Amino acid sequence: MTVMAIGRPMQRRREAVAARVDVDGQLLGALRRGDPSAPERLVEQYGRRAYRLAIRITRSAEDAEEAVQDAFWSVIRKIDTFRGDSAFGSWLYRVVTNAAYQKVRGRSNRRADISLEEVLPSFHEDGQHAAPIVDWSPRVDDPSVQSDLRAALSSAIDELPPEYRAPVVLRDVEGRSMTEIADSLGITVANAKTRVHRARLFLRKRLAAFMSTTEAAVDRRRSA
Repeated sequence: MTVMAIGRPMQRRREAVAARVDVDGQLLGALRRGDPSAPERLVEQYGRRAYRLAIRITRSAEDAEEAVQDAFWSVIRKIDTFRGDSAFGSWLYRVVTNAAYQKVRGRSNRRADISLEEVLPSFHEDGQHAAPIVDWSPRVDDPSVQSDLRAALSSAIDELPPEYRAPVVLRDVEGRSMTEIADSLGITVANAKTRVHRARLFLRKRLAAFMSTTEAAVDRRRSA
């Protein structure tokens, strides 16, 4: 691969970022001027992504729709408070995230932390794993288990406290950088890294338990 070929993706990314900044700048200007078309442009530009984030936090279509609506009205009303310390998109995602958190907190009082004891494997005093370690990664691409695996992953994400669900969704689904996640959620980069790491461990442990159960069921059918 030539140096020129390597440079092309980087150039495209820079162009995409520049285009995003330009579009955000136009939208920001319209919002600050009170342009009548600004709310519609805001929904068109960010509606789908905001809803995708909100529903992954709330796990409820109704709550997600209300959270996005509340967040967008808040953005429109408080646009003059945006000082430009972070990207406009990051600021908007923070508003959406807070609105979604409020919906979740309003309907439950679930715990807000994941302890290391919940996500790390257990060990005997001699340092050996307390339970057998099964490498189930080769079966991830098996069509016979993919549907059930997706359902198990969705269920595991539901178990995550929203403070952990949002960072791992932003990182592993939306592809956001740790800096963007921290800006969007109003936390430090170190805190964002910790939450993503623990959320991944939690999900991995839940999926490992699911795959172990699946493997045991397959073995029983084979031996019957």
